[in-house]
Amino acid sequence: MFIQSNDLLQILKDENLIIVDTRSFKEYSEGHIPNSVNLDLFAFHWIDTTKEGIENFNKQTQTLLSFLGITPEKKIVFYDNVSGMLAARGVWMLLYFSHDDVSILDGGIQKWKKENYPIEIKLNGFKPSKFSGKINHNVIAGFEYIKENLDSVRIIDARSQGEYTGTIIRAAQGGHIPNAINIDWTNNINEDGTFKNNDELSKLYNIPKNSEIITYCQGAYRAANTFLILKKLGFENVRVYLGSWGEWGNKLELPVEK
Repeated sequence: MFIQSNDLLQILKDENLIIVDTRSFKEYSEGHIPNSVNLDLFAFHWIDTTKEGIENFNKQTQTLLSFLGITPEKKIVFYDNVSGMLAARGVWMLLYFSHDDVSILDGGIQKWKKENYPIEIKLNGFKPSKFSGKINHNVIAGFEYIKENLDSVRIIDARSQGEYTGTIIRAAQGGHIPNAINIDWTNNINEDGTFKNNDELSKLYNIPKNSEIITYCQGAYRAANTFLILKKLGFENVRVYLGSWGEWGNKLELPVEK
């Protein structure tokens, strides 16, 4: 799920490679990795994990992935400015649809540029396909699942400390899901934008490997980054709460801690 810039450079001309720039169109148009297409994933928040909400999320995501031209034999690389949350969200989305040949570019375009690898400004169009993947229910959680399993799962809040404690309020309620521990996702990456090594990350996520873990943030972007880190460390039972605080914090009937 992780690819280094020098390894990506070696396969740039692979016909089965799709490189996805998840930044804004403005950033993409000012320079991007050759052959990459632009899909600003920040535009696709989803905070409804009711049964109907998940069905609609599945349809929308399949449409997005069809625009990208994804078919079973394609290798997909998502990148961001750094080892960021947008690219991580892209990787998680493909894993959710059981397309395992997917990676995040470690260090993002920041590291790519620092190493003086090629940049282009011409815009690359999509070559759409009809994408249909098999949904992996083991990597997603909704609010009902969390509510029913509050005492048995480990919940990681990937937001800032202010959001976690409730001093920063971004929903009807401030605070966090009961029993959640706060590990800000920014702790996953070094100052240069690359992911920290496994020794450092293991100290950060000092949790029994057999735990069932659910990650969340405000909109399941930062949570996706933490999801990838936990998979990198060998945790097998990890889910992303798709609705995250954007859903939980706005449902006044759900329990909240501050």
